[in-house]
Amino acid sequence: MTDGLDVDIADVDAVTEQRDEVVAAVRDHAGRIAYGLAKLQGGDYGQREFKTAGGVWTVKYEGGDLQYLRFKPKSGSETYVVSTKQPPDPEALATALTDYDAFVAAFNDHVASLDGVLDDVATEFPALESTDTVVAERDRIVARIREVCDTMAGELHRYEGTDYGTFAARVDGTRWELKWEASSASYLRAGGSGGVYVLSQYEPPSAVDLREYVPRFEGFVEAYNDHVRDLELDLREITL
Repeated sequence: MTDGLDVDIADVDAVTEQRDEVVAAVRDHAGRIAYGLAKLQGGDYGQREFKTAGGVWTVKYEGGDLQYLRFKPKSGSETYVVSTKQPPDPEALATALTDYDAFVAAFNDHVASLDGVLDDVATEFPALESTDTVVAERDRIVARIREVCDTMAGELHRYEGTDYGTFAARVDGTRWELKWEASSASYLRAGGSGGVYVLSQYEPPSAVDLREYVPRFEGFVEAYNDHVRDLELDLREITL
């Protein structure tokens, strides 16, 4: 029991208030360091270490804002001087801040070391070759393939009587598949499920892929024609 005891109780609120004021000041100051690092390193996220005689400081930033400032002394436990989780112990904070000036000096040295680093970098670059000719030729070939495949799709749609379907054939060991929707080709793929989309609704094939597969496309068209001729023979055998 403490009734009647004349004992002073330490003012915890005063200590924590002072601690919070110090942390807020450090957060503001180190926040400018974090922002500077984000600009230097060219990204919204990252971290960097700065070594001093007393230990290692780590600055972590996100979106250009300071996430935490951590000090790991050469001996003893590390201290999160600034953190998004909880404030530091006042005594640990005081110990860390005895090395804070050295941390700032290390940051300044880092910035100074980059001064003039780009002075001798040439900005005269070789002329660039235009892709216009290659793209135009690719688009011409793809357009012709689409024209043929749309014709196939229209005939298959008319024969099958369904809105969706596929026609597949193996040409010289390679599986080709034409998928159609109504009277339009959805895609033409060569090489199975992991193959090359010679024709697609999303993006054109590369010039290299076209060079490899366009010469084989004729074999796929012939396989389609054989398929149609077989259908015609089957229908001719029907008698009423």
